[in-house]
Amino acid sequence: MSKSISLLSALLCTFIWGTTFIAQDTGMDDIGPFTFNAVRFFVGFLAIIPLALFFEKKKLKFEFQIGHRTFLILSFLIGLSLFLGSALQQVALLYTDVANAAFFTIFYVPMVPIIIFIFKRGSLHWSVWPSVILCLIGGYLLTNFYDATVRLGDGLVLLGALFWSTHIIFTGMIISKYNIPLTIGAVQTLIVAIFSFLIGSIYEEFIFDDILKEIDSILYAGILSGGVAFVLQIYAQRNITPAPAAIIFSLEGVFATIAAWFLLNQILSINNLLGCFFILFGVILSQLLPLKKTAQ
Repeated sequence: MSKSISLLSALLCTFIWGTTFIAQDTGMDDIGPFTFNAVRFFVGFLAIIPLALFFEKKKLKFEFQIGHRTFLILSFLIGLSLFLGSALQQVALLYTDVANAAFFTIFYVPMVPIIIFIFKRGSLHWSVWPSVILCLIGGYLLTNFYDATVRLGDGLVLLGALFWSTHIIFTGMIISKYNIPLTIGAVQTLIVAIFSFLIGSIYEEFIFDDILKEIDSILYAGILSGGVAFVLQIYAQRNITPAPAAIIFSLEGVFATIAAWFLLNQILSINNLLGCFFILFGVILSQLLPLKKTAQ
């Protein structure tokens, strides 16, 4: 039952992330990327912190007996990874389109098992590797990358994928030690908001009227993606290890493509539909094959 809830949490999280690409893209018509992220993640923090205080205040003292120093270190690493991943992704959307951004973001799928294998020397079920390949093929088919030149934005998103992968790995580490997902979610969003504000105050102008013009995109990306989705990710990773979790999260490319078709009237070609199929098949493969081994 707990595994099923984690899978549902991962899928809902991924749906929110995928549809948020639209809000991220349209939300920069009047403000800069760091202004958008600063306000977005601060809104996410405001959405989570009341829930964290209400449900987890009593847990904090008990959980910190495990070691608050470890919690602070891992929280900072998660927040830093999330800031770098989201900042690079947000800036990249100034130079590339939603489809390409969604494709290059899911490069964290192969990065996660590779990083785990190199640094933790953990064993991985063999199904991870064919699933990774299927997800990358699917991501390629979801884009029009084969008709375009590689742009600056694509490189920025690819670099950002490295930090999305470390975010998934560090999340898996902290949630295995501390059962306070709402608090972890609140802390990481606050860290991202602070870093984004510091960078934005140097390179951009925070104009309140311009921020209000993008309030719909900010609220969607802030409350749902910056707040709810990252808490769902933490819940999901309580029962799903990082490598399979990354494969499930790669569905955000599918949801981003469908959202672009539905909201922006972008036509889905046969290649786009095949891409959705490859990723979906890869996700199913990564979840069912390990179960077969367990049943035996």
